[in-house]
Order: sequence, then structure tokens, then C-alpha cells
Amino acid sequence: EEHPTAAAWQPAKGGLALHSIQVDRSDPDRIFAAVSAGGTYRSEDGGRSWTAINEGVRAEFLADTRPEAGQCVHSVRLHPESPRRLYQQNHCGTYRTDDAGNTWTEITNGLPSDFGYVMGLDPSDPDRCWVIPEESSHLRAVCEGRLRVYETVDAGQTWKALAEGLPQEQAWVTVLREALATDGLAPCGVYFGTSTGHLFGSADGIGWQEITRHLPKILSVEVTVLPA
Repeated sequence: EEHPTAAAWQPAKGGLALHSIQVDRSDPDRIFAAVSAGGTYRSEDGGRSWTAINEGVRAEFLADTRPEAGQCVHSVRLHPESPRRLYQQNHCGTYRTDDAGNTWTEITNGLPSDFGYVMGLDPSDPDRCWVIPEESSHLRAVCEGRLRVYETVDAGQTWKALAEGLPQEQAWVTVLREALATDGLAPCGVYFGTSTGHLFGSADGIGWQEITRHLPKILSVEVTVLPA
């Protein structure tokens, strides 16, 4: 039997990569998931049904730039202590929601581009997060060849470039979707790896040190805090 909406289906770009699965710790039936070139979705029943939650998110590569679904999401992060607060790094901007995804507010202003992959949160502060912008979908490397992490402490109203200890000339590297992690300590440490095999860390999310180099391309970074 033909599906009732089959006539409205169309090819999707981006490989239909499912990622950024986030579970609300205060309500395990509430799950968020993102699909590259498919948008962000929320389930309130443990995954039995899903609702598209993309209002306010651009899709400049489509004829309809504000579709119900089809946005190219690169990363979504749910704040563990404020479960209605999520941040999103998109193909077309950086966004925040304060109502569990019903509406999104663009917070790209102050960043050097609207393209990037990673998103890191401070688990103890819902207003603080880190991103690493990249030039564009055509040049997937950090802006101007300068490796800079951008931090906000006011939920995206303003951004500050953090470059101390990072290469600032000819650093044409990429930082992939899962290649940044935070440790949740006080102050919050941040760690990220690059496509060129460099691993950087910051004990406070401000100044950086190179931990190692000459690794293969770093696809993912995870942090474990050992007991004292």
C-alpha cells in the first residue's frame, strides 16, 4: 500500500546522518535527535513518535529557506541542568532554544562565520558555551587560518575569541562534530582535536595548551575525570 504522503517526498542531501542524540535526565522519555540535512526532532514518548522542531532555523541551500524540516544540523547539545535550554551549530548559523526546541533564536552575531561543527557546554552554567567557527561549506577550515575558540557567557548575546596558546598563522584545520568535549569541573575544562592530529586542552576554557600532535585525524574527543 502506498504511503499517504509519498507524493510529497523528495531526495535529501547530506547523507541523512543521525547524530546528537540527547536525553533529558529529568524526563527520560524526552529525547532530542538531529539529522544532517533533515533537521532536529523531539520525542516525548521515548522515541515512539517524533516532532520536527526547526522553527527559526535557516536552510539557505533550499528554495524555501525556512522549512518545517530539512535544515542541515551539525551539532545539538542539551544543557544537563536546564533541560529546556539547547544550543545548535548549524550549516547556516548558531542557535539557542529556551523552550525545548519549540522556537530557536539565532545567536550567530559576533562570530566570524555562520558555519561550523562543534558545540561544547559548561554543565554548571547554561549561559556558557564554546564553538569553533569555520569558513564555509566550501572551505571547511577555521576562519582566516587562525585557530580560535569562541566563548559566550551570556547565552550567545556576545562572543569572545580565545586564541592564547593556539596557532594563528596558516592553521587551516577542521574540528569535526564530536571532536570537542568538556569535563564539567570547576572551572570547566575544554578539550578538542583537529583534522591534523593536534589535541589541545584548557583547564579553564580560556587559555590553551597543546597536549599532543602527530595523531591521525581526530574524529572524536571524550573526557573522563578520575577520582582523586
